[in-house]
Formats: sequence, structure tokens, C-alpha cells
Amino acid sequence: MLQKEYRICMPLTVEEYKIGQLYMISKHSHEQSSDGEGVEVVINEPFEHPVYGQGQYTEKRLHLNRKLPTWIRGFVPKIFYIIEKAWNYYPYTITEYTCSFLPKFQIRIETKFENNNGCNENVFSENSTPPEDICQLDIAFDEIPQAYYKKTEDLTLFHSKKTGRGPLLEGWRKLSQPIMCSYKLVTVKFEVYGFQTKVENFTHKNIKDILLAGHRQAVAWMDEWYGMSLEDVRRFETLLQEETNNKVNSQKTPADKEDSTLAVSGGRHSINRSTSWNSGSDAHDVPDASNSREPRSRTRLPSAPE
Repeated sequence: MLQKEYRICMPLTVEEYKIGQLYMISKHSHEQSSDGEGVEVVINEPFEHPVYGQGQYTEKRLHLNRKLPTWIRGFVPKIFYIIEKAWNYYPYTITEYTCSFLPKFQIRIETKFENNNGCNENVFSENSTPPEDICQLDIAFDEIPQAYYKKTEDLTLFHSKKTGRGPLLEGWRKLSQPIMCSYKLVTVKFEVYGFQTKVENFTHKNIKDILLAGHRQAVAWMDEWYGMSLEDVRRFETLLQEETNNKVNSQKTPADKEDSTLAVSGGRHSINRSTSWNSGSDAHDVPDASNSREPRSRTRLPSAPE
């Protein structure tokens, strides 16, 4: 098991990002989906927890075979997909990932959002995360893979017409107002002898890149979602969810489509919401908050190319 804490600051308030996060996830899922591959939404419904209150439960299938590195594709079947289960009790969320092909591969992400610049050393527990396991990510100046870079999402160039925020300059995390931080405690498990260290480190490297790209987009798309109400963004989410599912299902065989429909049976969700992180729990519980060849290196670009 390899655990790291990521801290990602944004020039937003926690309340603003409640809308921005929903918009970004929906649009990003839609962009990443193509015929037969992408993000398929299986369940998206309100959910209530006795401690965290009202929230939203979502379950998705991430069909990503063509997006895998070539060194992995050789032994991963084309029917492979990742299951994402998320409990959103904003400003606290839990997200879990399991793999249809590799049952010993699991990711758990516990997230808390706070109105500060990442200075809270005890956000997840009384015992702070060891300094060597804390990754401060800079959405403006950290390097990202070339495939993720878009000039329109370069926050050293972006200026919001609606809010007047940006572009972000060196030292912005100390000077910007407003500012918030997304604290993410990420645990990766792949308990397979001989592969554990390589796979867990490789996974964290990719998670870091995805977190950078996603939070950059949330800010760069600010003028698209700023001013939307929760009802507005939920309608947007529903619309894109339907379009995204159509994209993913367009190339499925009849047998594949029948398998997808098993997620909902007789008007009740038949998927058990307990996972290996939450084994033995009731189907309506959420996880406890207390709780070959080398891959080729990818060309990376600085966030603000000279």
C-alpha cells in the first residue's frame, strides 16, 4: 500500500468550487469519451448519511483500454474497465476505484475542501501526514504531460472575464484572494508480489498528472460555470451524462449492453455499494472516513512555455 497526500490550491472559494467541480467532472468525462470508450454513468442519485448529511452517490464505469500504455495493453483484455464509486458530501468526498480485470488493484481518495492555501497540517487526522508523503501541486507552474497541455487552460495566461481573476503569477498561492485548497489523501493498493512497488508508484504518478489537469480545467472553465446554480449544474450534468453514455454504448455488442443494464434491476440498484475498503457493511453505508517492461517516460511541458 502506498499513501500520499496531495494539496491543490485554486483561486476560488469552497462554495464556488461546489459548482465548478460538478461542471468540470461532467465536461471532462464527456470530452474523454468516444465511440465505445470513456466514462459510462451507471448510477447518479441523492444519498443521505447519518453523519455527513445529504449527498450524491455516483457509480461509473471507465472504459479506458485504448488509453492505456502499450506495455499494459498486451495483457489487459479489451473488456477491461474501472469501476468508480463516489460519495459526495461536499465539502467532504470519498471516491473508490476497483478494476474488473485486476481485483487486487484498488484506489481510495478521501478529499476535504477548505478556504486556505494548503496550510492545514492535520486535515485528515490527529496525526499529520509525514512531510515526505505530502505533494503540493501548483496548477499554474508545475509541469504536466504534453498530451494534457492546452493553451486555453494555461493559468499563467488565463484571465476570467466574469471574476477578473488571473493570470496566476509566481507566488500566487501566498497572495491570491480568494484561495482554497483541495486536500486529497490517496491510497493505492496492488498487493501482487513482484509488481506492487512498480504499479503503486506508476499509479500515483498518473494520479498526480490527472489532478493537475482536472484542477486546471476547473479554473480555466470558470467563465462557463460561474454564476450557475446547483439546479443549473445538475441539469447540465444530466444532459452530458446522457450524451456520454450514448458515446460509450455506441460500439458495444448486445451482450455488453445487457451486462450494463444489470446495474439497475426492477427499479432498485442491484450493485452492492460495499467494497474491499468497506467489506461487510450494509449496502447503504459509505466507507469510514477514519480509515514485464518499464513504462516509457512521457514528454512533459512546463505549464508556461517560454
